[in-house]
Amino acid sequence: MRLKWIGAAVVAVTVFLGLERGALAQQDYPNRNVRVVIAFSPAGAIDILGRLIADRLSTMWGQQVIVENRPGAGGNIGAAAVAQATPDGYTLHFGAQTLSTNPVLAPSTAFHPIASFEPIMLVGTALEIFSVAPSTPYKSVQDVIAAAKANPGKLNYASVGIGSSAHLATVLFMDVTGTKMQHVPYSQMSQAYADVFSGRTEIWFTTAGGSLPHIISGKIRALAVNGPARTKLLPDIPTMLESGVNMKDESSWYGFFAPKGTPKPIIDKINRDLQTVIDQPDMREKELALGYRFIGGPPEKLRDYLKGEIAKWEELSNKGAFK
Repeated sequence: MRLKWIGAAVVAVTVFLGLERGALAQQDYPNRNVRVVIAFSPAGAIDILGRLIADRLSTMWGQQVIVENRPGAGGNIGAAAVAQATPDGYTLHFGAQTLSTNPVLAPSTAFHPIASFEPIMLVGTALEIFSVAPSTPYKSVQDVIAAAKANPGKLNYASVGIGSSAHLATVLFMDVTGTKMQHVPYSQMSQAYADVFSGRTEIWFTTAGGSLPHIISGKIRALAVNGPARTKLLPDIPTMLESGVNMKDESSWYGFFAPKGTPKPIIDKINRDLQTVIDQPDMREKELALGYRFIGGPPEKLRDYLKGEIAKWEELSNKGAFK
């Protein structure tokens, strides 16, 4: 009995010390620079948002929050670097939808999106705009659907690669509408824009950040926006649901993660501070101007969202949507 009592006491002390270290870590965090890894090149929608948030966290924490771009392998290189980092809160991952699609499209042995990370916050989504080349005759989403059904595989759609937001959104669109279009992946955004401007590629399900000026200038024709409501940026453009296509949430999403094992008090602190950042009035202005939809909420919300997204893309893959 005495040995059992001593064993129980040791366990209790160990747990207490672990909680104590976690509490102290939270009080002291951060006391040096924090690195935020983005697994994509600079100037994209996720990079712009990540840097906006990093600047505000730097001010809030009194420590420099450094954004590091580590593109490659469809987001796997940057994600793997964070998964293998020390779980102390000083290396974070601002990840995107590739964390939910790569298990299907580009599996990595270096990490798993659920097992290798602690979720922190589902920051938001990006406004997606279903658009066409202005030289096409299409004036509505239903026009495109009719043309695609009449000519399976003849219409071309642009993206910046497999697993990109445009690729995923269009795959989902084709599944929901029962259509088939030809994927034209580009290595550079500028090449995709040039071909859509000229009409060589007819369809682009793009995000608002880079395409909005071209829509306003008439170089691209917007037909619908994906998401729960119309946007004040394009108030006359209907939603996909209003256009007769129920795609539910946007395909582009952004969330903060930490390496597995990062103390919960640190996770909770970062979560609270991120919520404060996205609730700031100037950030809400940028949310509208840059075409984001902030979500926020507790870490569990991101965990459940990620699981649901993985299941969604696995189901589509099993149906042959990516072939």
